[in-house]
Amino acid sequence: MVYYSEGSVEKIFTKQELKSALHQAFDKIGPKKRVLIIPPDITRYHSRAGEITEIAYNYYGEAVKAIMPALGTHVPMTDAEIGKMFGSIPRSLFKDHDWRNDVVNLGEIPAETLEKISEGKVSYSWPVQVNKLLLEGDFDLMLSIGQVVPHEVIGMANYTKNIFVGTGGQDGINKSHYLGAVYGMERIMGRADNPVRYIVDEAYEQFGENLPVVFIQTVIGTESSGELAMKGLYISKDRTAFVQASELALKVNFIMLEKPLKTVVVYLDPEEFRSTWLGNKSIYRTRMALADGGHLIVLAPGVSTFGEDPEIDKLIRKYGYKGTKKVLIDVEVQDDLKENLSAAAHLIHGSSDGRFSITYCPGGLSKEEVEAAGYEYGDIKAMMELYNPQEKQDGYYTINDEEIYFISNPALGLWACRERFNA
Repeated sequence: MVYYSEGSVEKIFTKQELKSALHQAFDKIGPKKRVLIIPPDITRYHSRAGEITEIAYNYYGEAVKAIMPALGTHVPMTDAEIGKMFGSIPRSLFKDHDWRNDVVNLGEIPAETLEKISEGKVSYSWPVQVNKLLLEGDFDLMLSIGQVVPHEVIGMANYTKNIFVGTGGQDGINKSHYLGAVYGMERIMGRADNPVRYIVDEAYEQFGENLPVVFIQTVIGTESSGELAMKGLYISKDRTAFVQASELALKVNFIMLEKPLKTVVVYLDPEEFRSTWLGNKSIYRTRMALADGGHLIVLAPGVSTFGEDPEIDKLIRKYGYKGTKKVLIDVEVQDDLKENLSAAAHLIHGSSDGRFSITYCPGGLSKEEVEAAGYEYGDIKAMMELYNPQEKQDGYYTINDEEIYFISNPALGLWACRERFNA
């Protein structure tokens, strides 16, 4: 069932158009008594999900019984972040997702399926896990809200990922992330169909019949002025809206370059990126654009830690971003990494495998910490003065006789040169 579908490269949704479109969809859905809203957290601030959540709350009123940001492995949102993203919605409605303790199993995708879709790279089963609130809250409507955009783990973000990863459990998140990493990030990014997408969609088909989910999915683009604009809004109970949103997101968020880039400078907004766990989108989203022997410079004034989660932070510090081969060996022989496969996947994703160099310029990590993790270190003050990100829009610049390509927010797109994407 499709409740709303509109979008194009030229389209720009105004606030009033967004509200009107959502009200049309809600009118079609009909009256509800117990509503759960599942938006993304502050790391997806630009998705317009905060605004959509406010509109939904104002429409359904007292029927909204809970709002649970799809944190996945991220830390819970602070009151300040909730206020910034969701406005005046009562704080009492917000529930934190605990990916280690508050989940239930709905079933599993069998090992033989994962072995087949991974081309033999993994042979474990995959548990279908969700936060227990989804089952125990007696909801007659769940609004899953988020942005469809190229993604390093699942090809295109959102849809069923918001449920089975965003509100998923430790085992399911670990195994899904590792599946994507060993299958190959560059074979997944920007593709709506891939092994990780297959298992979360299959989980919804097989075990989601008692989850009254309606998916609200946005596509956000960047105008020539540098301003963000909503280009698409797609709402449905099935995969239809996700497919339509993915097709538009490829047109809007995928920057195809004719030649590899020698030097890329990525800026990480300190309000959005506090860890390399989040900030390494600078690596994921640019790796297919960088030339062999190229140089990635990450301006990260807000990064003060590696993992969002203390246990994962400890693992990143212990093993470092040392390349795929080393991680695969460590997973085989080190129990702590074997039991935290999402951390192992992150270590694979965060390494260039020696193909290009990475200089990290964090505001809150020392030179010794950065180098121990496997990156080169850059002084954030000096690099900010040199590259001056506040005065730049995405694109080519010449600085000190060197051509660079600047990216203001890696979460908003995927950059690739034609030869690597088609490889």
